[in-house]
Amino acid sequence: MPQHHTGPQSASGNPPEELLVLRNSPPRERADAARNRAAVLNAAAELFREHGVENVSMDAVAAAAGVGKGTLFRRFGDKAGLAVALLDARERELQEAILFGPPPLGPGGPDSRPEPGERLAAFVDAYLDYVLAHLDLVRMSETGSAGARYRIGAYRFWHRHVALLLAHRADPDADAHTLLAPLAAEHLRATVSELGEARVRRAVHALAAALSGSDR
Repeated sequence: MPQHHTGPQSASGNPPEELLVLRNSPPRERADAARNRAAVLNAAAELFREHGVENVSMDAVAAAAGVGKGTLFRRFGDKAGLAVALLDARERELQEAILFGPPPLGPGGPDSRPEPGERLAAFVDAYLDYVLAHLDLVRMSETGSAGARYRIGAYRFWHRHVALLLAHRADPDADAHTLLAPLAAEHLRATVSELGEARVRRAVHALAAALSGSDR
């Protein structure tokens, strides 16, 4: 039997409180720590652009940023943690658009009522734009350790947003994971290389449409 979900919806109106809680927040830190963080992230971004994510070591990032290796490892853990930090601002931009932006990606104003299916399609496009623009970094953040993708805070936000848009389904939580699976960076790197971006987009949109169209 389908479960009935009567909680806050991500389809229209005010942003659900659970999404507001899950969204990324800028780090709170002392001025000197913020300067070091900015120096590290700027150095890492430049090195990654020049040499590729796979070809840059943490030692090289520390040297370029003018910080000790110990400081770098304590602050970011490993290169996957560095990738997560670099992506944080881009993820916040997408989350803010989902929470407060114009429809169909966002809910729009009080008179705006975008359909859940419209918002889901807009999310698929916006998320693909984000991942494909930063594919190597996202892949690094998601594959740095086993199951890393699912421990990243941003994934919980994407999952909850999709689940709310699929609230009419019998098991929206499971269906949200199903839709997000082909949006993993490792999967996209392989499929876009083989099939091309246009075919991959069509396939993910077809899955989103099938999930949003009826309750199975």
